[in-house]
Amino acid sequence: MQVTIPYTPRKAQAYIHEQLDKFRYSLLCCHRRFGKTVLCINHLIKAAMTSKNHQPRYAYIAPTYSQAKKIAYDYLVHFTKNIPGMKYNQTELRADFINGARITLLSSENPDSLRGIYLDGCIIDETAQINSELINEVITPALSDRKGFMCLVGTPKGMANLFYDYYQKAQGDPNWFLHIAKASDTKIVDQDELAAALAVMGPQKYEQEFECSFIGNIQGSIYGEAIASLEDKKQITRVPVDPSYPVNVAWDLGYNDATSLIFFQQIGHMIHIVDCYENNNEALPHYATVIKEKDYVIGQNYGPHDLEQHDFTTGKTRREVAYQMGLRFKIAARMPIEDGIHAVKMLLPRCLIDVDNCSKLINALRHYHRKFSDKERTYKIKPVHDWSSHFCDSLRTLATGIQENKFNQNKRQQTAETNYKVL
Repeated sequence: MQVTIPYTPRKAQAYIHEQLDKFRYSLLCCHRRFGKTVLCINHLIKAAMTSKNHQPRYAYIAPTYSQAKKIAYDYLVHFTKNIPGMKYNQTELRADFINGARITLLSSENPDSLRGIYLDGCIIDETAQINSELINEVITPALSDRKGFMCLVGTPKGMANLFYDYYQKAQGDPNWFLHIAKASDTKIVDQDELAAALAVMGPQKYEQEFECSFIGNIQGSIYGEAIASLEDKKQITRVPVDPSYPVNVAWDLGYNDATSLIFFQQIGHMIHIVDCYENNNEALPHYATVIKEKDYVIGQNYGPHDLEQHDFTTGKTRREVAYQMGLRFKIAARMPIEDGIHAVKMLLPRCLIDVDNCSKLINALRHYHRKFSDKERTYKIKPVHDWSSHFCDSLRTLATGIQENKFNQNKRQQTAETNYKVL
């Protein structure tokens, strides 16, 4: 018997349906008005109709009961109305199929109420508003018996939420299907409508809602565009350490403020950032131990200019104290902050960043920003000093340190060539 469902997916939606069938775990980062709820409901319908499991169970989970009822239930009824033998329970927001399959619309408001269920598949919509307890303690166990699929769907809402955490995970995990649907790429929303939305919402909010930007709500972001470019080019991924190259360390020093370390390899023209570490209220011996306990061979340490400061009690510089602990430093060139920021922007296109080990660094690069002055109606030149500053400072040390190292190597080579000609 042939059943016609009143749904014709757009080109962008058809591609997603095809990929969802290939992966157990998926994350869809979609712009507003993409049609993600329609896509989600129809994918669950297809799964319910084609499953060969005994009494398969599927769930569409929204942040609130009201959202599930107002947005998704009408779609569920509409797209299944031509299927013979359908039964609906509006009170439980449920649709039962003649083959024993069932789709239930649920909310994340009370995760404990969902414990004990089993699922062959689920789609979680507006994941940025979902409590992490739901996925970790309820959904994952519910999927385990049937090895069911899970698809996380949403639009960015900054970085302090579950959707961003899984977005980072999906970037470097081959077991996940990650798809980013920007309005500028899908062409689903008319250009006139996008222009009107931009005029009303402003550029930051527009970037978040229609261009899937996780830093769209951070005004004055310094490295936001560079990080977005790295993501588009798949340069934020898993970056294993190449044992044939040493691992160098770039430092930003602090005590009450954090001390930040970035571990990287120079492989040809590329910079592989493989790990990072940050702590505060710890002295140099702590960080020396952290470095010595790493499994890889350490090459060069690059430090900021304040390593040359003398300690009042010993009369020694920080660099001399570090040398006694086995840490040999090259000092990065001292330069204005803006010049250092420019050096980082020139460096980032050459970087591969490990998404698992360097999540704190990636978050810092997204967040690092300048404050907007309402009085002057412009952004202040000096970046805001907050939790994100320390990793960004150590990345400045990296950029200026290897730049200085390359300059010194070229100078030595020119001197050698000159001496050879004289001889």
